[in-house]
Amino acid sequence: MSEEFGNDFITISDDEGNDFVLEHIDTLEFEDTFYMAFLPTDIDEDDDEFGILILQVAEEDGEEVLTTIEDERVLENIYNLFMERFLEEGEEEED
Repeated sequence: MSEEFGNDFITISDDEGNDFVLEHIDTLEFEDTFYMAFLPTDIDEDDDEFGILILQVAEEDGEEVLTTIEDERVLENIYNLFMERFLEEGEEEED
């Protein structure tokens, strides 16, 4: 993802009304569906155990919305695709 235009941030709310600010780090298309990867903005950079949040872009009432991925196999496949991309980008930056 190009940093030329800066990072994108969104705020989402969970079922209990808690708001979370997320940084959009990448988007990919897989089998005609788009998926977006986010990092929580409140992570501790020294914490080795933080993860990305992957959401599916779906259409609802003619608008794009972000939804969770219910199928664990799909989620695992999409996660692996994002990780491959991140590793490739990291290798390119080292060169």
